[in-house]
Amino acid sequence: MWSFEHEPDRSRLLGRYTLTSDTPSECAAKLSSGEADIGLIPAAAYNESLAVIPGCAIASRDRVRSLILVVRHPDGIAGIRRVALDTSSRTTATYTRILFSRFWKSNPEYTDHPPDLEAMLQVADAALLIGDPALFALEDREARERRTGERLLYLDLAHEWHTLTGTVWVSAFWAVRPEALTASVTSSSQVVEDFQHSRDAGLSHIEDLACEWSRRIAVPRETIRTYLSENIWYLLDEFCLGGLELFYRYGVECGALSAVPALQFL
Repeated sequence: MWSFEHEPDRSRLLGRYTLTSDTPSECAAKLSSGEADIGLIPAAAYNESLAVIPGCAIASRDRVRSLILVVRHPDGIAGIRRVALDTSSRTTATYTRILFSRFWKSNPEYTDHPPDLEAMLQVADAALLIGDPALFALEDREARERRTGERLLYLDLAHEWHTLTGTVWVSAFWAVRPEALTASVTSSSQVVEDFQHSRDAGLSHIEDLACEWSRRIAVPRETIRTYLSENIWYLLDEFCLGGLELFYRYGVECGALSAVPALQFL
């Protein structure tokens, strides 16, 4: 979102787009209701009524750090009977179900829960944390162990997926309601150009982004810099598309998704 939030492009883009900020799951809901025209949506929320903006993704080629399963049970994964799910992204919950069903050969109970690690571990053997709460939990890991004397298992789910499948983990991508573009003076090619340009501009300002976000959230600047430059992959390339194909197929096989969609691109 660099170009949408910073000059010299911000003023020009705000003449074409009206911006709101939501979680990916809320973006998908607003696209579905027609309240939004373009949204960064969880991969699991995609359906064939939407068109994908090519080339832009939120993905990870190995460790992502912001998607973690924190396990309290002394037997590790084998002992998990109940998982508390942060519902900020339906995709990560779906990946979690795939990993348990297909690879870990387990079928725990799942319960939705606000992203509070301590509260989640009061009601479940493991807690799925997404985004900032996951980063905060990792930053607090050693301090928590000193406070409580308890050693938890922290699993990076993107790393688990990559290790077990050899493919890229894809969390989200930009989707558009095609009928909204039909009614707009902004062409599909212009939308693609604007979003790909903003992606590239952001990649050239990683240091600036690290400075900005270290003032907004309680995570050190160096951690944010590493996260943005090493943990996240922003290109919806052939490796991401291969990972998505596997994600959709496995999701249907384990009952977490209803169908394997064919991605439609702008």
